[in-house]
Amino acid sequence: MTDNSFQVVERHVELSVPVRFGDTDPYGVVYFASYFRYCHHGIEEFFRNLGFAPGDLFRNQEKGYGLPIVGASCDFLRPVRYGEILQLDVSIIEMKKKSLTFQFHFYRLGSRELVAQGRATLVCIDKTWQSRTLPDALVNAIASPTV
Repeated sequence: MTDNSFQVVERHVELSVPVRFGDTDPYGVVYFASYFRYCHHGIEEFFRNLGFAPGDLFRNQEKGYGLPIVGASCDFLRPVRYGEILQLDVSIIEMKKKSLTFQFHFYRLGSRELVAQGRATLVCIDKTWQSRTLPDALVNAIASPTV
């Protein structure tokens, strides 16, 4: 943990992701961009699990901040095809004063076979698109143990 990082309480959100026909490429394998959509859905569910409406965090006009994704990566370890169901495990692996980094693990439903893994970093910005500190309510929710 760096001086610029906060302690993050171990918290995971798991969700099922059905692979739809439109998520696949001409070979019937999940198209790479679909994984990024799945990851974003995971971030939304993570925020909901903390008690936040995702739209209020991604772009909060009233309080003058937003949380855009500034970096994302994904490694595809095994092919996944149309009709399969994935289990997505979402967690925060780093929280700094101005950013959050999420980690994603994709498994076949009913198995712990890792088929893909990724990361995404969100940075908090103000109305002028300059970085700013994360909202206190979000920091407190992430850093606090669940009751």
